[in-house]
Amino acid sequence: MKTILLSGAISMIIALFGTRPTITVLRKRKLGQQVRTDGPQAHLGKSGTPTMGGIVIIIAALIGYVLGHLLSGDAMSASGVLVLFLMTGLGFIGFIDDFIKLFMRRSLGLRSGAKLLGQVIVGVIFAVLALQFPDGYDLTPASEHISFLTDMGPSIGVILFVVWVLIMVTGTSNGVNLTDGLDGLATGPSILVLAAYVIIGNWQMRNDCTTALAPSCYQVRDPLDAAVVAAAVMGACFGFLWWNAPPAKIFMGDTGSLALGGALVGLAIVTRTELLLVILGGLFAIITMSVVIQVGSFKLTKKRVFRMAPLQHHFELAGWAETTVVVRFWLISGMFVALGLGIFYGGWLQLPR
Repeated sequence: MKTILLSGAISMIIALFGTRPTITVLRKRKLGQQVRTDGPQAHLGKSGTPTMGGIVIIIAALIGYVLGHLLSGDAMSASGVLVLFLMTGLGFIGFIDDFIKLFMRRSLGLRSGAKLLGQVIVGVIFAVLALQFPDGYDLTPASEHISFLTDMGPSIGVILFVVWVLIMVTGTSNGVNLTDGLDGLATGPSILVLAAYVIIGNWQMRNDCTTALAPSCYQVRDPLDAAVVAAAVMGACFGFLWWNAPPAKIFMGDTGSLALGGALVGLAIVTRTELLLVILGGLFAIITMSVVIQVGSFKLTKKRVFRMAPLQHHFELAGWAETTVVVRFWLISGMFVALGLGIFYGGWLQLPR
């Protein structure tokens, strides 16, 4: 618990006080957001707002994680390091995308194929390594099983597991990326889901099969360190949100949104709650589906279901103020997280005793 508190507090302080000078540097270099002209007209005033702020989240989370362990004396784990690798790797792909947008002065960065290739490379490396590093109980950071509240069903094998991880990585990272369209809209729900993983990791640690030796326990390699990672990233998001809340002084860009998606996927995999992430991150899933529905409908019928996709822009064009959309979507995210935690706890009650 001490490591969780230290990592979260350190990363929050670094992000809170590190974002201000980052904004200054980006403004001096005129590295501002290029806004699409076909979106809500209110967004045109945001053109030039510094972006690529996800760098602060990544750096703050990494420093918070490392210093939290050094100060507490706890050892870093394979699971924690791998989740941070996935977060940083996807963040680097987002950084390249943002870099192209800013220096080429256009609203579109990496081509979709190149971005997908980068996600696949990082995802494959993570998936393969996550099946390595067994501990004294032969538990690895990930398992070859699809999981909901715990591992379920037969092993799907290494190849199918890698494919499954790629589906999760691309789906979740792009889902957070699509949500990042309004001030603070992606940061707030990310904080809520990360808070859920602090709770889940801590609960799994208290009911760990390697220590509890009871039927109602979890076979997870490093549950406590998963909670530490979640706390470090959550703290970084808290500090960043001070500057990213409406009206935003800085945007996280693809650097931040892809990194946060990677962190959430990594945590779901190492805590064996892969399908539960769909519920915890329900807002991300809904917004992603709005894009799928919009594109599918237009291709099939030449008609649009929404005024504009992703979903948040539909409500803007319907007359909702930006802050109204953001706060109400935060509330929806909070309800999904509460539902997910309720299901997780209910699942523990159903475990054999």
